[in-house]
Amino acid sequence: MFMFGKGKLAEPIIRRLFLLSFWGIWLALPFLMLDDDDVKHREMFIKILPASLTNVLLFFIVGEWLGPKMLQRQRVKTYLFTVLGLALLFIVVQGFMKNWLLFPDHKGPLFHMFRGMVQVFFAATLGLGYALVRHTLGEEKNRQEEQQERLKSELSFLRSQISPHFIFNILNSIVYLIRSKSAKAEPVTLQLSALMRYMLYESTDKQIPLEKEIGYLKNYVELQKIRFEEDVEIRLQEDGVATDQVIEPMLLIPFVENAFKHGVGLVASPVIDIALNITSKSLLFVVRNKITLEAAADKDDNSGIGLQNVRRRLELLYPKAHQLDIQEKDGWFVASLNIAFQ
Repeated sequence: MFMFGKGKLAEPIIRRLFLLSFWGIWLALPFLMLDDDDVKHREMFIKILPASLTNVLLFFIVGEWLGPKMLQRQRVKTYLFTVLGLALLFIVVQGFMKNWLLFPDHKGPLFHMFRGMVQVFFAATLGLGYALVRHTLGEEKNRQEEQQERLKSELSFLRSQISPHFIFNILNSIVYLIRSKSAKAEPVTLQLSALMRYMLYESTDKQIPLEKEIGYLKNYVELQKIRFEEDVEIRLQEDGVATDQVIEPMLLIPFVENAFKHGVGLVASPVIDIALNITSKSLLFVVRNKITLEAAADKDDNSGIGLQNVRRRLELLYPKAHQLDIQEKDGWFVASLNIAFQ
């Protein structure tokens, strides 16, 4: 079973039906243009119809069979000379066929060769042009498919670069909570389980509901609060409600990861400030963390990889639908992302 207009099976069938319809109209055109009382020419066209059908054969040889084979191998010159040779061969064959079909015609095959030359070259040129256009479109389609595959591979690689350090830190925190027999051990384990389930399964989707991404973000923040307790002031403010908006998964978390990576430790009285402003058409996401000169100087070679990662993903996925602003000002590192929903 197949459906027209869908899949690779329907495309060649529709194309060939169109070509057969075109040549059917082309062959019927001389009969349609004749007057009803023009019996002589009507009979002649009927007699030479087998010879005229060879033009259709020539077109399919040049356009459907020979063209794809030679153009795919980049043998353009050979293809052009072969088409020319075929055209000359068909002119000769048609000349003898028409002379024979007219029992025999006193004008001779040479006369019919010249008469049929225009139609043969028309069929050959049409087949040649058809093959070239089809080859060009096929090459462009293949190029776009290859580019899409490269983008998918790049996006997959970028997603896989999400830092695993947070997971290990939370596991250490869970071990501490279990040893101290804290009541928080079980809910924290469940939160971490939900977090990892999201990372492993739902984040593989092309796009997910914004509500799920925000839920993942909140879960992450809650676990960080348990990890740092009172040592870090963590604020999260949400304005607006996520409804049917969709977003690329794991897109917001690198900003928060970066804030915790460089906004704690050497920073006195560290603060992580996260703000979400949601409308039906856009999302404004701002992450702020305190910085010091010592913290900036202490950054390792991997600093900024998460932000470079997300910047590239935004370029690929939201080329004209986002605005990213990252700056350091008055002792704060501020990352502001505005996304327009499609």
